[in-house]
Amino acid sequence: MERVNRTSNISEFILLGLSSWPEDQKPLFVLFLTMYFITITGNLLIILAIHCDPQLQTPMYFFLSFLSFTDICFTTTIVPKMLVNFLSKKKTISYAGCLTQMYFLYAFGNTDSCLLAAMAIDRYVAICDPFHYVTIMSHHRCFLLLAFSCSFSHLHSLLHTLLLNRLTFCDSNVIQNFLCDINPLLKLSCSSTLINDVTIKTEGVVVLVTPFLCISFSYVRILIAILKTPSAAGKRKAFSTCGSHFTVVTLFYGSIFYIYLQPLSSYTVRDRVATIGYTILSSMLNPFIYSLRNKDMKMGLKKLMCKRKS
Repeated sequence: MERVNRTSNISEFILLGLSSWPEDQKPLFVLFLTMYFITITGNLLIILAIHCDPQLQTPMYFFLSFLSFTDICFTTTIVPKMLVNFLSKKKTISYAGCLTQMYFLYAFGNTDSCLLAAMAIDRYVAICDPFHYVTIMSHHRCFLLLAFSCSFSHLHSLLHTLLLNRLTFCDSNVIQNFLCDINPLLKLSCSSTLINDVTIKTEGVVVLVTPFLCISFSYVRILIAILKTPSAAGKRKAFSTCGSHFTVVTLFYGSIFYIYLQPLSSYTVRDRVATIGYTILSSMLNPFIYSLRNKDMKMGLKKLMCKRKS
C-alpha cells in the first residue's frame, strides 16, 4: 500500500526540453517542424520510389523501405510532443504517456539498429558471395530477418518499460531532456534501481552492441574483398554500394554510443543535443544520404516524379 501511495504522488513529468529561454521556443518550433516535415516527406518518397520501381525490388531496398517506415514512426514518437511543448507554458507529459513514449522510442530505435545490421549482411553476401546471393538472401529469409528485427526490439523495449514501471517516483518530476529516456528517469527514482542498472549493463549492452558487431564484421570482410578486387571500376562500384549505408551507421551509432556507453552518474543536460543525433537528425538525413549517393535510388526517384507529372 505504501508503494502505491508513493508512486501516485508523481502523475506527470516535466520535460525541460532543449532550452528554458522563452525567446528560443518559437525558433525551435519552426526548426523542428521543418525537420519533421523533411523527415516524413523524404522517407515517404523513398518508400514510394522502391514500391513503384521493379528494379528496386531487391533485398537491400526491401530493408531500406522498412528502415524509412521505422524512421517515420521513430520521429513521430518524439517530435509532435516536442512541438506542443515549445508552444506550451506547461511542458508536461503524463506518467503513462512518458512510459509509452519510452517504449516506442526503444522499440523503433532498436528496430532501426537491427535493420541496419540486416542491410550490412545483405551487402556482405552481395560482395563476398555473389554467386549464392539469390539463394542466401531469399524472400523468405528477408521476411524472417524483418520479423526478428521487429519482435526482438519490441520485447527488449517491453522488458525495460516494465522494469521502470516498478520504480517509485516521489521527489522531483523534472526530466532533464526533451523526451522520456531511461537514464534521466532512473536518476529521478527514489527507490532502488539495481535491477534496472544490471539489466542495462548486461541485456541492454548486448542488444546495443550485437548489431554493431555484426555490421563491423560485415564491413571488415567487405573491405578485405574490395582490396582483393583487381579492377579499379569494381572497387569504385563496391565502395559506392556500401558508402551510403556506412555513413548512416556512423551517424546513428556514433551518437548512441556517446549517450548510452557512459555511467548513469555522468549523464548531463549536454547529452540532450547528442540525443537529437540518433532520434531526429539521422532519420531526416537518411533519405538524402541514400538518394544522393546511390544511382539506383536516383533513378527510382526520377521515375516516381515522372509518373506523378504524367
